[in-house]
Amino acid sequence: MELWDVYDVNRNRTGKIIERGVSWGDEKYHLIIHVAIFNKEGKMLIQKRAACKRAWANLWDISCGGSAVAGEDSQKAAEREVKEELGIDIDLSEVRPHFTINYQRGFDDFYTYETEVNPDELVLQTEEVAEARWASLEEVRELFRRGEFVPYFQPIVELLWQVRDNYDGAIRQ
Repeated sequence: MELWDVYDVNRNRTGKIIERGVSWGDEKYHLIIHVAIFNKEGKMLIQKRAACKRAWANLWDISCGGSAVAGEDSQKAAEREVKEELGIDIDLSEVRPHFTINYQRGFDDFYTYETEVNPDELVLQTEEVAEARWASLEEVRELFRRGEFVPYFQPIVELLWQVRDNYDGAIRQ
C-alpha cells in the first residue's frame, strides 16, 4: 500500500493522506518526480519499463520517476526513486527541479543529474525496470519515431538536454 500526501492547487500540503488507487475527489493533487541522469558525453541514462508494468510496459523511459510518498519532499522522493529503480545514490538536498509540469492530478518535478555509471553494473528493481542504457538525443528521437518511448510530449524530453546544466531559467547564457 502506497500513501501519498494531498496538496492543494497552490502546492501546499493539506494534511490529508490518500492511498494510491483510491478515488479522492476533484480538488486534490499529488507530487510525482522524474530524474534524467546524464553522463559527461551528454547521453541520458534511459530505462526500459518492466513487462509487468500496467502503464507503458516494455517502453523506454527517462532515467527514473515515480510518486512522492507521504512525508517526502520532492528531493527525497527523487533520491529514493533513483536508489530503488537503479541502485544509484544521489544527493539532491541542495538542488531544485529544473522545471515542473502541472497536470490534472498534481505536480511533476523534473530533475537532471550528472554521473558516470556502467549500466551493466546497476542494481535494477526488476518489477519496475527491465534494462538501462545510455542514449543520445538522436537515439531517443528514434525511439519516439518507432513508438518505443513512453509517449511524453517529445519537446519536454528534449528540453532535458537543454537544461541539464543550466539553472539560468529560460535565458540561454
